[in-house]
Amino acid sequence: MRVPETLIWAAFLIQKVVGEYGMAHFSDTGKSKGKDYCIFFNSQWARLPQDLNKASRLQIYDLTTSVLCSASDVPEGGFPNRIPMVMRGNCTFYEKVRLAQINGAKGLLIVSKDRLTPPAGNKTQYEEIDIPVALLSYSDMLDISKTFGKGRLVAMYAPNEPVLDYNMVIIFLMAVGTVAIGGYWAGSKDSKKRYMKHKRDDGAEKQDEETVDVTPIMICVFVVMCCSMLVLLYFFYDRLAIWVIAIFCVASSVGLYSCLWPFVRRLPFCKCRIPENNLPYLHKRPQVCMLLLSAFCIGVSITWMVFRNEDQWAWVLQDALGIAFCLYMLKTVRLPTFKACTLLLVVLFVYDVFFVFITPFLTKSGESIMVEVAAGPSDSSTHEKLPMVLKVPRLNSSPLALCDRPFSLLGFGDVLVPGLLVAYCHRFDILTQSSRIYFVACTVAYGIGLLITFVALAVMQMGQPALLYLVPCTLLTSLTVALWRRELPQFWTGSGFVPPIVLAPINCTQTAAPQTEGPSTKPELQTTEATNQSEDSPQRSPQETPLTEKEEEENKSN
Repeated sequence: MRVPETLIWAAFLIQKVVGEYGMAHFSDTGKSKGKDYCIFFNSQWARLPQDLNKASRLQIYDLTTSVLCSASDVPEGGFPNRIPMVMRGNCTFYEKVRLAQINGAKGLLIVSKDRLTPPAGNKTQYEEIDIPVALLSYSDMLDISKTFGKGRLVAMYAPNEPVLDYNMVIIFLMAVGTVAIGGYWAGSKDSKKRYMKHKRDDGAEKQDEETVDVTPIMICVFVVMCCSMLVLLYFFYDRLAIWVIAIFCVASSVGLYSCLWPFVRRLPFCKCRIPENNLPYLHKRPQVCMLLLSAFCIGVSITWMVFRNEDQWAWVLQDALGIAFCLYMLKTVRLPTFKACTLLLVVLFVYDVFFVFITPFLTKSGESIMVEVAAGPSDSSTHEKLPMVLKVPRLNSSPLALCDRPFSLLGFGDVLVPGLLVAYCHRFDILTQSSRIYFVACTVAYGIGLLITFVALAVMQMGQPALLYLVPCTLLTSLTVALWRRELPQFWTGSGFVPPIVLAPINCTQTAAPQTEGPSTKPELQTTEATNQSEDSPQRSPQETPLTEKEEEENKSN
């Protein structure tokens, strides 16, 4: 019985050490305007007011040359009605805050060069101390020293976190819009490609990309690569992040070109071609508009790469490039059957859940590998962020916007993986003439799954694996529609994608006509493109059609 009791008591103690984010508002004496900085505190020492107007503005005593671990570190006169700012280390939080409180301090700011962790203590220490103690990052301390003078004031407060930020609406519209447009475009492109193939006119489609049909082996290889890359990024983030950024620039340039080219090629100008040359990639004499569009797409990617750390506006370029990349992938990668869709979504469902919920029990820091890589490790020396996400800055003023997560993120996988199923549904709708019911139902289910993700995020107050909610919503909805329409066998195997071939009626008395100098008279298959095929080949005159046996006998009798 002692082991369960010990575990329960340990869990209780761990709960008590959970820290909270707050704000430290710094300003110069006599000036109302200032700047907020992130702080990490433990409300067990002392609570902070929720409103800045109710917080006391006290003068800072800069003691960052000391760690405040002994009485010799206390200056003569102490800290009357001041908040000392000291360095972290060499002793416990309790020893630091006890010395500060004894010497008249009204609070304590501890500057940390490492990751901010909650200043912990025990129940007796919590009862003894009645002044707030918070951790401040070393980089913020350097900025404070440069921005404010020696007579700087500070007010510590902790406003309530909003349940949901308004930027969720923007992310929702971007994600659902990308899935809907990408799925619709993929189905329409596939239908047009089949039409052009029957028409035997490939000239207008030479510039379009070839689609890639995904096989089960490709799915397994892809998942293994994803797992390996995620683990490598977790351990070697600073070395690999710049390579991921470079790959994103190249891929997003291609995606942006692919999305803009259908519109640019309809423009009435810049249709001329470059002169003949022997240069690589230019010897085929591309149109001037193609070169201009390529330069524009590359320029946009390079602009983002140079200014990617500008939080004010660089996220707009990243989202635009990310959406273009997702649209390109949705119309290029094709899942040929619902069986392949199910395999891909279920395997990535397990992958997402494992790396978000299970890996915290396997890492030393207790952090999720997925969340750590997506948001960027706090101890990263380069402070780079991976661009494989849609990001929108928080619109509400809150500690999370200042400290932990200034952006709300949605990974590309949460758009692409369900989007491939939506694209499959649209192709099935077109080729079975089902009034796009699969496409609409799956798109609506994706939107509902995303809303459930946002609700779970607000309730649990932690990063959520979006596929945990998106995969069941989209898969079960598509499966339900197929069962309701009694088309599950065709929907599961993709047999609806085989267009029926209409053959001409065969006359049993028909014989071969004698060879003539005119065009071949072999009977042809009649398809829906028969009219178009007749335009590509010379038309037969009625005299060149084969004669039946009855007509031959009549001719002999005459």
